Amino acid sequence: MRVALVNLGRIVTGDLAEPMAAGDTIVLAGGTVESVGTASAEAVATCDVVIDAGGATAIPGLIDSHVHITFGDYTPRQRTVGFLESYVHGGVTTAISASEVHVPGRPKDPAGVKALAVAAMKCFASYRPGGMRVHAGSLILEPGLTEADFAELASLGVWMVKAGFGAFPTPFDYAPFISMARRHGMVSMMHTGGSSIPGSSGIWADHVLAAAPDVSFHVNGGPVAMPDRDFPRLVDESEIALQVCTAGNLRTTLLVADLLAKAGRLDRLLIATDTPTGSGIMPLGILYTMSHLASLGGMAPEIAIAAATGNNADVYRLNSGRLAPGRDADVVLIDACLGGSQDDALSALRNGDVPAVGAVVTAGIPRFVGRSRNTPETTRRVRVAENRIPQDFSGAAAH
Repeated sequence: MRVALVNLGRIVTGDLAEPMAAGDTIVLAGGTVESVGTASAEAVATCDVVIDAGGATAIPGLIDSHVHITFGDYTPRQRTVGFLESYVHGGVTTAISASEVHVPGRPKDPAGVKALAVAAMKCFASYRPGGMRVHAGSLILEPGLTEADFAELASLGVWMVKAGFGAFPTPFDYAPFISMARRHGMVSMMHTGGSSIPGSSGIWADHVLAAAPDVSFHVNGGPVAMPDRDFPRLVDESEIALQVCTAGNLRTTLLVADLLAKAGRLDRLLIATDTPTGSGIMPLGILYTMSHLASLGGMAPEIAIAAATGNNADVYRLNSGRLAPGRDADVVLIDACLGGSQDDALSALRNGDVPAVGAVVTAGIPRFVGRSRNTPETTRRVRVAENRIPQDFSGAAAH
């Protein structure tokens, strides 16, 4: 399928180094981005679907790098069906498993956690709820795992591990397991902050620095933050990516962003939600955190968008997260909400507003065009201008 998005007001790339692109058109073909900025009339004419953005802003699909999936589009923690498809209506086109820790009766022995990771990974290999891509199967680190276990899992395609819920005497004991994971090319994540579920323990800067994971999960608190004195240590004494989550502490979210900005290391800032948890499901969670950083933290909105897209893609080695030729064709159109005080999406974020979502395209396929069921209406009209596919992309049935 070929899709053109025309009459764009702004193009936010998701690239921290070059966050804005000139032009008003994006062409998608075969599931990837073909061109960004300009396109000939001939190129647009060959498209199966042409979406008129009406001046709305294009951004990469949001990447939520902290989602507690289980199996299918269901969360037993909140007893909710369809939450992932609902997140698509919040602009999230990729979800990354923060481990399947909420699977009822989850196994805690090496054979069990290995089986859980493989099963989750394979269940979502071709299942895309609402068009979302889900990277599932994050191995929960438990005592007894061996180098051979990591080698076996890597050969099967498992590429993520999670520290923080295992039955270890102290969090320092995760360090050799994270080292084994790294030797087998896996991305490692570590719970940071106070205990989040019964049986887990608090993890502070000393533990995270000793283990040296790729990502410090919900560093702002999940939901309870570590002491303030620990934050400068993670910024200054490591290269660890620092993930802030909507379901955490807002004050320390702003603290982390400020410390990274002053260090010139905003490339290490990741935005996620840490949901579904006790905080519930949050389809607009990433949009809220972006608005908090822009309105309360003084961050440029396009930089906050990069922290939720390109930065996550870099750390997790994904081909999505940026609007550039060859990248995955995941695009979201956002705008100021109808009836609000602001005139465009970036101004709305600066004002602390959640932007309206006017269209979501994943894998080069429009999932809905015109109006999200989870946000207010866009100020500008986003519509399908041409359609040669016998399919309605309005999403009307979802409202």
